[in-house]
Amino acid sequence: MKVQDLRARRAWSLLLTGAMLVVAQSAQGQTADAVQTAAGSGETIKTTRSDSGDIVVTAARFVPEGAATATKAGIPLIETPQSISVVTRDQIDLLSFVDAQQAVRYTAGVFGENYGPDPRYDFITVRGFTPRQYIDGLAVPATTTIQSTGLDLYAFQSLDILKGPSSVLYGAAPPGGILNEVSRRPSFEAGGEIEAKGGTDAFAEVAGTATGAFNSFLAGRLTALYRTSSTDVDFTHNQRMLVAPSATLKLGDSTKLTGLVYYQYDENYGGNGGFLPAAGTLLPNPNGQIKRSTNLDDPETKYIREQYGLGFDFEQKLGSFATFESNTRWSDYDEQTPIGIYSGGGFINTTDATLPSYYRTLQQYNFSYAEHVDSFATDNRLSATVATGALTQKLLAGVDYRNVRNRAAYAFVFAGTLDAYNPVYNKTFEVSPGYPTRYNQQGLKQTGVYGQDQLAFGNLFVLLGGRYDWVRTQTAAAFGAVTVPPVFTGQNQEKFTWRAGVTYVSPSGIAPYLSYATSFEPVLGTDSVTLAPYKPTSSKQIEGGIKVDARGLPSDVKLFATIAGFNIKQSNFVVAQVGQTPAFGTQGGQVEVYGGEVELVARIHEQLSINASYSYNHSRIDSSPNAIGDIGAPLPTTPKNKASIFADYTFQHGGLAGFGGGGGVRYNSSSAGGLPSSSFPYIVTGAVTLYDAIVHYDIPGWRFAVNASNLADKTYVARCTGAYGCVYGQGRQVLGTVTKRF
Repeated sequence: MKVQDLRARRAWSLLLTGAMLVVAQSAQGQTADAVQTAAGSGETIKTTRSDSGDIVVTAARFVPEGAATATKAGIPLIETPQSISVVTRDQIDLLSFVDAQQAVRYTAGVFGENYGPDPRYDFITVRGFTPRQYIDGLAVPATTTIQSTGLDLYAFQSLDILKGPSSVLYGAAPPGGILNEVSRRPSFEAGGEIEAKGGTDAFAEVAGTATGAFNSFLAGRLTALYRTSSTDVDFTHNQRMLVAPSATLKLGDSTKLTGLVYYQYDENYGGNGGFLPAAGTLLPNPNGQIKRSTNLDDPETKYIREQYGLGFDFEQKLGSFATFESNTRWSDYDEQTPIGIYSGGGFINTTDATLPSYYRTLQQYNFSYAEHVDSFATDNRLSATVATGALTQKLLAGVDYRNVRNRAAYAFVFAGTLDAYNPVYNKTFEVSPGYPTRYNQQGLKQTGVYGQDQLAFGNLFVLLGGRYDWVRTQTAAAFGAVTVPPVFTGQNQEKFTWRAGVTYVSPSGIAPYLSYATSFEPVLGTDSVTLAPYKPTSSKQIEGGIKVDARGLPSDVKLFATIAGFNIKQSNFVVAQVGQTPAFGTQGGQVEVYGGEVELVARIHEQLSINASYSYNHSRIDSSPNAIGDIGAPLPTTPKNKASIFADYTFQHGGLAGFGGGGGVRYNSSSAGGLPSSSFPYIVTGAVTLYDAIVHYDIPGWRFAVNASNLADKTYVARCTGAYGCVYGQGRQVLGTVTKRF
């Protein structure tokens, strides 16, 4: 990336941020100081002061009530016979979450941060599997190997995690579920915020969002962010710029068109600390413990990413009972690692203790990588509500389409050695080897038609759904020179998936439910035994539980709780935990995950907020014809036990009015870092307990907060994929935030 190009981007960022500030000032003039809300836009936090001096912080959407992710039909969570966790913008703001990995810390069945404080991606697993990421209900342009695009959490008004097989509404999906992020939307009511954040590891951020009406039929929003930071690893530096404008056009009372755009640019220098050896981090080393700050990458390691999306949501009401909706987005994702020096070859001497290299000198490599992803996605659906006597039906029918093209290439060369206890970086190897070798060149087209019917008989709700998908791929052979024209192999796959569920919602807000759901993922390649193209891997889940909401309780007591038990079985995989990447071997793998979850989100008297969860996950590889040694092993990054609770209290009366604080504790039991077939040796990380805290002060128009993660600064290993694939978890992070709302 040329210096002048980066300067131009920075100038553009400052210009747009300045424009946002102008809009913000205009919006501020249109609203009273005590009211800081944009109805329907995801911003509901407001702070008021009474004549007697009482201060009340209202967060109307802290406790979720619904999520379009689960049914695409506006069915309340209490009526949905499947687990779904919703992290709302109110939760994100009041608890000062920075990214999606932090946002799921107190969510049942969801495990994040398993690669430590990586600023590039959101590494998350759900019920043992990596979820597929969606934005506004449309699949993101994910790369060949990582399902996350790393788009900043500040761009979104909620984070929805739909757990379990979800192919009925979303097509190809992993067994654990999907993660859908919902963009901030324009509002015809003016409002917004300006936020400054800073803290440990040179973290500095300015962000803001402003929305309001231009006239009676057009509203706009501008969201922007600029961040610079390092990590607790030496010689690392990160920069991010995000701009996300949007506009809503109302053509009468029945037609609404919302345009949504995002652009994000990232630069990361110094890597992420490197893949550390197990001996010296998780296991003993005769030379002692490797410091958490030690960088076993290289200060000149460089990662650049540029991505954007351009799309729209269209809604047309057809009378009083039917609605047509269309979501469409064009996306472009480009990442490059021109210099990717890391220590992946292990110690060069583990046998001769008389040499100074004994258990301290590591082999390094330079792994350059580049991938470009183009994506077009559209989802078009018709929903209707029909009442016949005592029966009410919410009907949904739709068709969606995806067209994705990936191009990835790399180089892999030796890059000398490095002393793990006194690293001296060799500038001879700090050069880019280019991208001479093809890793993946693939085109994928997927078309799906789906239908859903929720039948309501009084307080009894039955949900039925079915879908048929056609997937067509064109894949070039990997590991050849990029200068040689690719030879493509075509493959067609199709699959029917379905789900059924029943829920009874009692007048007191207790809702037992039971459901069965299926999903599939394409597998690219040819079976080495049958010589036939692979069939899609398939999954099924049975789930039952109880949901509880706050109906019948006082209006200022809001809560949503779920108790669930589930059993997931995945069959016909070639390699466990691998999605739409070309695979080699024969099919026949099977894995089972079963467990239980308890989750509670509550806000009481607009003073006490509680986020609590417990989950138990038992995973086991039952069959793996290509890796017999994996049989009996658990899935990676799937702790059997995860427990967490965060409670926050704000004073409303007296001299402490507006002051508040809270604390949290998180526990994860031990978990495998990889499968035996891919880990040398097979390593399980230990259990860890971490503590978080926050203090804050709110007055009308302003919020001041200081929050700390891993308060005790505990040093722990988040994951070891093998003997030379360990990463430390996030150390203590302290951030101060000043927010001006209008």
